[in-house]
Amino acid sequence: MKPCYDIAPKILKLISVISERIGEVNANYLSKQSHQLRKENRIKKIHSSLQIEGNTLTEEQITALIENRRVIGPKKEVLEVLNAIKVYENLNEYKFSSNKSFLNVHLELMHGLIDSAGKYRKQGVGIVKGTKVEHIAPPHENVPYLMNDLFKYLKDSDELTLIKSCVFHYEMEFIHPFLDGNGRMGRLWQTVV
Repeated sequence: MKPCYDIAPKILKLISVISERIGEVNANYLSKQSHQLRKENRIKKIHSSLQIEGNTLTEEQITALIENRRVIGPKKEVLEVLNAIKVYENLNEYKFSSNKSFLNVHLELMHGLIDSAGKYRKQGVGIVKGTKVEHIAPPHENVPYLMNDLFKYLKDSDELTLIKSCVFHYEMEFIHPFLDGNGRMGRLWQTVV
């Protein structure tokens, strides 16, 4: 089932602006992208995605970990970065429309961090901000079906890839398929798409 949304004039305008910027980036950087630029981009992606989740390691510490140097920091945060490095190094190997690939990436990204890595949640969850419940995710029994529908949308849609990646990210965060790692998986998978 296709997710329910409309492409309003404002969205079309934003798509145009984003497409122009992507064209500029492609013209200026990607045609002559160096190994160093790819490395810097990967470091920034890992740093910003994990920082949102509360990871305090710096870009310099992430760089050191990529270069197989020791860093001093909380063990859990170092493991989060090491897992992310492994996942981001293999971005081109993931099949964006594959539920199985999605679960395997979650397993790698959350390895050693949670017991249920690579598995959809088996309980209800909600998002609380302060003392207010912001979102109650769909019942866990529905998660496999909702995610299958979402991957069918990625396979069969005639939509622009940019739209598909945004819709996937929004819908996946709404479904909240995992006990932990939803934010970083949503950001990562949007990149994969």
